[in-house]
Amino acid sequence: MTSPKRAGPGARSALPEPLRVFDPVNDWKCTTCGTGEGLLFLEGQSALCLACADLDHLVFLPRGDAALSRRARVHSRLCAVVLRFSRARKQYERQGLLVEPQALERAEAECEADEGARALRRERDEVRRAGEDKALILDMTAALLRLFPACPPHDAASLAGHTAVRGSGRVGRSAAGRALDDEALTLAAVAWIRHRRTDYDDLLMSGMDRADARERIRGAVDRVLEAWRAAGGTAS
Repeated sequence: MTSPKRAGPGARSALPEPLRVFDPVNDWKCTTCGTGEGLLFLEGQSALCLACADLDHLVFLPRGDAALSRRARVHSRLCAVVLRFSRARKQYERQGLLVEPQALERAEAECEADEGARALRRERDEVRRAGEDKALILDMTAALLRLFPACPPHDAASLAGHTAVRGSGRVGRSAAGRALDDEALTLAAVAWIRHRRTDYDDLLMSGMDRADARERIRGAVDRVLEAWRAAGGTAS
């Protein structure tokens, strides 16, 4: 197993970089004791179990609660991030932290003490983000109608609402999409048309290769785009 690179000496952080511990996807054996269960720590070319790496006194804190994780890390003198390799995404992904038990207890007490204030802040943040998202969708709808003057307004609004969903990873949430870049909006339109105005999804469900399916429906997508760009009138 190859360890991901740690931050270089010039990297700045409020906290020291945590150790790295791995949740292995393949069978393994501890270099020291020969066991092959649980998490492993890489020490040079040696794979060690947590007991042999002197890390077995730490407790696992799953990812998901940012405030709890941040506070537990601050209070834990010894801390390790747990990583697991995703074969689908071809990268290591954080699973959580290993922290000292007393650090976790202290962090939990702090989070419980100010939960009311944090809940109010979360509520305010949600309202603010909702307002930002609504404004983005309205601006994007207007930009789409300028780019595609014959696009039905309800389609432009649907397209904008779909591609601008926060956290979706769609084109509308990219920097170019939020900047209302013409190319980004065109790519968003192509994706929307592909799923809404062609039999692309049916082709995928039939087992057709994605590239072949895209080539099959390319003409239909181009015809809708051409109709949307037409001056005057609307395209259904």
